[in-house]
Amino acid sequence: MTNQSALTIRNLQKSYGAVEVLRGINLEAQPGEFVALVGPSGCGKSTLLAMIAGLESVTSGEIRIGDRLVNSVPPKDRDIAMVFQSYALYPTMTVRENITFGMESRGVPKAEQAEAVKRVSALLQIEPLLNRKPGQLSGGQRQRVAMGRALVRDPKLFLFDEPLSNLDAKLRVDMRTEIKKLHNRVGKTTIYVTHDQVEAMTLASRIAVMHQGSVQQFDAAQTIYSRPANMFVAGFMGSPAMNFIPAELTGVAGQPSVTVRTATGGTATLPLAQPAPANAPKQVVLGVRPEHIYRFSDDLGQRKPGIAAMDAPVELVEPTGAETLAVLKFGDLEVTGRFDPDSAPRMGETMTLGIDMARACLFDPTTKTLL
Repeated sequence: MTNQSALTIRNLQKSYGAVEVLRGINLEAQPGEFVALVGPSGCGKSTLLAMIAGLESVTSGEIRIGDRLVNSVPPKDRDIAMVFQSYALYPTMTVRENITFGMESRGVPKAEQAEAVKRVSALLQIEPLLNRKPGQLSGGQRQRVAMGRALVRDPKLFLFDEPLSNLDAKLRVDMRTEIKKLHNRVGKTTIYVTHDQVEAMTLASRIAVMHQGSVQQFDAAQTIYSRPANMFVAGFMGSPAMNFIPAELTGVAGQPSVTVRTATGGTATLPLAQPAPANAPKQVVLGVRPEHIYRFSDDLGQRKPGIAAMDAPVELVEPTGAETLAVLKFGDLEVTGRFDPDSAPRMGETMTLGIDMARACLFDPTTKTLL
């Protein structure tokens, strides 16, 4: 049977001696898809990218690009193009020479080289820079040149290794937009490594969240955000992170609910939008994203079904301009809420919260997995 995927990774392992760096990686990218590998430093994402590129050997498992098993194929024969964090430009060459260097070494005719440079420099809007050297360029311009060098290859697969991490915050946002536009225009399968979960959510059609050498969840960006597979994914994806609140499964008059501690030493009962699974333990962890905590009002329940009300004192208020973050007290726990500045709480007040239980998650406190 023909494999229609642009990239297929099966049971991939990587060890350095007795140290296992990657364990049992299974991933697939469809033609034209943008897949992000995201996770904290040391999770194995850059090692995985290097193995796809052929810069690291495979301990066991297989990597296929299209139909072809490439485990032992040298990097230059894999039909890939890689963009590095460091740009890796030749400082003594002009932008034009940097872009054509690979074609020159492969013996591509001059006319074809000139046509490729013209096409790519127009695409990346770097025509005025072609006769400059890398030292005369800004970080964003150098990154475009590095992308141009990859684009002239017309490869099956684009690999990006944290390409924006050397740029300042504003330029990073601008370049993120450029990369997304570029992908929409060129439509090439792209594997993109980043530790920035916002970058991954913004760019990718699917995200593989990695931790300690394994893929925790591989799914559409919105699914990973709203239905995280476990507490690691829930805590890593989203800023501020999801709140984890110890709770007990209870039922009042046939209505499944959870009970949480309040700051006054009492408890509050929050009705669940749907019953917990039959095998759920009595003690659970309630996961609530900061933006799903509101200032309670009479019409909130009509606008957003599944709202549960409880009181909490406001410990701290952090205005950020477009939104205001507030630290709220649940028992001994500090919980973050994200509010519109117009309805933001004041420090020291006890406010009635509306918690969106339709969007809340329940986790098993022992296995840390989603119930």
